[in-house]
This record gives sequence, C-alpha cells and structure tokens, in this order.
Amino acid sequence: MHPQFKMILTFTLIALLFNVGFAQSNKKNKGGRKGLKDHYQSEFLIGAAINIDQIFERDSLAKLLIAKEFNTVTPENIMKCEIIHPEWNKYNFEPADKITEYAQKNKMSLVGHTLLWHSQLSPFVTKIKDKDSLELFMKNHITTIASRYDGKVLGWDVVNEAIEEDGSYRKSIFYKILGESYLEKAFKWANEAAPHSELYYNDYNIEQPQKREGTIKMLKDLKGKGCRIDGVGIQGHWSINGLPYDEIEKSIIAYHELGLKVMFTELDITVLPNPWDLKGADVNQNFEGSPFMNPYPQSLPDSMQIKLAQAYEKLFKLFIKHADKIDRITFWG
Repeated sequence: MHPQFKMILTFTLIALLFNVGFAQSNKKNKGGRKGLKDHYQSEFLIGAAINIDQIFERDSLAKLLIAKEFNTVTPENIMKCEIIHPEWNKYNFEPADKITEYAQKNKMSLVGHTLLWHSQLSPFVTKIKDKDSLELFMKNHITTIASRYDGKVLGWDVVNEAIEEDGSYRKSIFYKILGESYLEKAFKWANEAAPHSELYYNDYNIEQPQKREGTIKMLKDLKGKGCRIDGVGIQGHWSINGLPYDEIEKSIIAYHELGLKVMFTELDITVLPNPWDLKGADVNQNFEGSPFMNPYPQSLPDSMQIKLAQAYEKLFKLFIKHADKIDRITFWG
C-alpha cells in the first residue's frame, strides 16, 4: 500500500478511536482511556484485520495499538490461497501458524479468512479445467487448512463473495465448472474439517436490496440442504459520501431472522474519491500515485476528520441499537 494511503487509513482509525465513545471514556476512564474492546465488551467483539508485519510484530506502534483496542483479529492475506497453498502439493503454514500464536498470546479470537474465494488464487488453480480436478482441489484445500486450525479459529469465512450485484451467482471459476453445487460442497467439507469452529458466508454490498435478496435466497437454499452456516459477514467497505444507514439496518434484521449471527467484517469508511465505484477489498485495485485519488497528500483536514468521526458515531449508534443481533465488528486495513 502506498504510504499516503496508509496515512489516510491511520487518520481514519485515529478519528474513530478518539471520537467514538469519547464522552463515555471521560466518565468511566479518569485514569486513562480504555480500548474499544472494553467500551463494547457487553455489545460485540471488536476486531482488526492485520498484515504480515503486524502478525510478526515488526511494527512496534501497531503492536501496542492492536493489543489495547481489539479482542479479535483477522489476517488480511496470509490465509488466502495464493499464500497458504501456492502449489498443488505445497502449503505455506508459517504465517498462519504465527497469527494463531499471536491471537492465543494476546487472548484474542482469530477469524480465518478465507477458505474459498475466486480472487487471489494460486496460478495452478486458475489452470484447472475439469470438474473432478477442481473438486479435488477444493476438498484438499478446505480439509487441510480448516482441520489444521480447528478450534484455534473462532470461525471461518468459508466462501467469500459468491454473489453478483444483481443477486445472481458470480461467474467464478468454481461456478463455471461446478455450478452452484460448489457452495454446498465447500460448507460440507468445512463442517467436517472444523466442527469446533463457526462457519460464515462473507461478502460486500449485501446490505443493498438486490444483492441482499440474492444472498438470502442462497443462504436459505444452503441451509435447506443441511449446510451448517453460523453467520453472515457484511464487509462494510463504504464511502463517507452516501453511507446506506437504512439498508444496513434492514440487512441486520433480515440476516438475523435467518437464525444467523450478523457481523461487519471489513469495515472501513473511505474519505477518498471513488469514481470507478470500486467494491470489496481486492488488493489488485491499485491507484498508487494518482493525485485525483488522494486529495489529502499531507494530512486529513479537520473538517473531514470531524465528518468522518460523525459518520462512525452514527454508524455505531445503529450497531448498538441492534447489539442483540450483532456478534462482531472488524475494521479493515
């Protein structure tokens, strides 16, 4: 990530930490500010997605911040296929083992991200053309990884981003070769391999009406086929200009009514322009060095800092309103 974008994300987190719940902090915390995890301990888990330097504790500032503020962590990339399973018969478990150790040492819950995703696949997977080979890859991949961390991982994002904006199935390599049956197989193998970890479906924009409708239909269908699905993750990659509060609230209620735990798994509110209407957290979406995409090269203006804090405040008031339905809020980046 470009240093300027890192700076913007840092300012975003600072705005959250020092503005959300500030009055509560003054009342309860005369001897020093508590972490976010302490403020919301009776409502929901508070998490962060962490990168390789943070997992290996090479960043001293992040080391202190993460331990103070969060009680659950999610790996940004190191459990994705291209890193953890680079070749057919080769697995790279060192980073994943390290974050497991990190979570245990810091008494944090660990969320596994992700067992099956169409993006960031290892090159050998994209070359698979036949049904039997793809099914064998899926079974080996899911079984090997999920069983290794069974019980050490609170829950797995079993399938990530399987639905299109119009509510139809994404035409991924898995769908094109196996059809929608790949979803049932993924959850079945994950359940067999990780009976002591929760199983989730995770996606972006599933608070929007069409995509929400398609997601609910898919989840009902999978549950009807006997799949164990414990929760749904709404990613929450939103813009400061146009947060969909009403649809977020409708979605919390709708997914909860399916008997699922509701989580916001990749929360970030961008203050940067987004002219291409990019979605999700795909690391291939790269616009480093674009002056239009970063209008704040030195620092975030106070006016935008206040606007950002107010957006988080309004969003968290909504989360607190439905705290009986929400299990976790995880910040991304």
